[in-house]
Amino acid sequence: MIDLSHPLFKVLAALLVLISWRRWAPVSYWYLIVFPRKAVRLRWTWRHVASGCGLTKKRLRWWFTTVPGLIASTGVVKVRRRFQRVEVDTKPWMGLPRPTRNGFRITFHLLDGQVPDDYAKVCERLAHAWRIEAVRVVGSRPGRVTLQGITHDPLTLVAPTAPPAEPSGGWRTEDLLRPVVGVLENGAAWRMDFRLIPHWMNAGATQSGKSNLINALLVGLASQPVALIGFDLKGGMELSAYEARLTALATTRAECLDLLSDLVAVMGARMLACRRYGVRDIWQLPDALRPIPIVVLVDELAELFLTADKAEKDQVTRTATALLRIAQLGRALGLHLVLSGQRIGSDLGPGVTALRAQIGGRVCHRVNDPETAVMTLGDLDPDALVAARSIAPEQPGVAVVTGSDGRWCRARSGYVSTDAAQRAAEAFADVTPSWAQVAASGLGHELPYESSPELVA
Repeated sequence: MIDLSHPLFKVLAALLVLISWRRWAPVSYWYLIVFPRKAVRLRWTWRHVASGCGLTKKRLRWWFTTVPGLIASTGVVKVRRRFQRVEVDTKPWMGLPRPTRNGFRITFHLLDGQVPDDYAKVCERLAHAWRIEAVRVVGSRPGRVTLQGITHDPLTLVAPTAPPAEPSGGWRTEDLLRPVVGVLENGAAWRMDFRLIPHWMNAGATQSGKSNLINALLVGLASQPVALIGFDLKGGMELSAYEARLTALATTRAECLDLLSDLVAVMGARMLACRRYGVRDIWQLPDALRPIPIVVLVDELAELFLTADKAEKDQVTRTATALLRIAQLGRALGLHLVLSGQRIGSDLGPGVTALRAQIGGRVCHRVNDPETAVMTLGDLDPDALVAARSIAPEQPGVAVVTGSDGRWCRARSGYVSTDAAQRAAEAFADVTPSWAQVAASGLGHELPYESSPELVA
């Protein structure tokens, strides 16, 4: 008969419980079992890790030293103690690790002469030393820097599904122009915040997730009182499916140039309105007078800058000038750009380089050539380029994105099929403002857009 009280069976039962716990309740298992052990190890090994990563500093300190004297006739050694300046290694002070759902956070006190970038440069070393997936700088204040350790990469799992659009009128005021499009590598929601970062560049090769990000963005904005305007020089193959929710759609170079000219005119009218009411941007206007925000979706940016003959060169110059003007002045006037393309390089002309300098938000999916990655992320951090170039083809939707603080992180857009995005566009077609409403909004009822004397002047 099997003796269930035998120690071996107790050990096996305990192991079975732990394995089941880890599989069926991984969050509580992490908080109660794994994290305490990890926190102790972090504190215990911090001196060696800081020294290996070059985060320690040499300091001179006064120290008690023992100086032996002569041996007396009694055989007793006479000693004396005195202060002496010696050089010692000082490590940054570590706060208590705080658990998160996918890892932990730690705040460090910076030593004299250190800055948060010193920690950003050694994040990869820290990740290897701590045996975790990644380490990122997530916050800083004078004399302090906060790191987040990510124990496992949530982006390697099945691509998350983007949240469905809310019923008409169900959007929250604080979510205006802040759609959730996916998940960040730390498990937090990925928001494309146009109020904070007004313009975005979306680069990626075919099947990298670039178009899926546009789908997720459209679903997130469909229910909001926002005008969506499309530029699709692929003959409308990409954006025509969402035409029910688009205020305007241009599919040829001539149509794009005319539509950009109209947008510049609308921008000028909004400037006059802000001047009339004594404000510096449309968000300072009363709600009843605030113009409708506009999000411009450009698919395949390179097509706007390619020229086949001299006749198209003038069109490209005018197109580049209009886009650059919108990028420079659009934030305060409620005009936002989302520029997508497979190839975004300086070889397309100086207009692309000047336009890139005005785009604060960067999204780089897997790309075919290093120059596109450099054009998208090259002015940020060399490690961002390495991360972008290491995205595997079997992980569509994974990208390197910039944060509001200028630092980068990895993210993955939620999977949204073309059919799902088309259904969302059709479901909220009644929310779509007409071009006349977009042009006249914010100018006041007493001054319609068509008869504005200031515009005529």
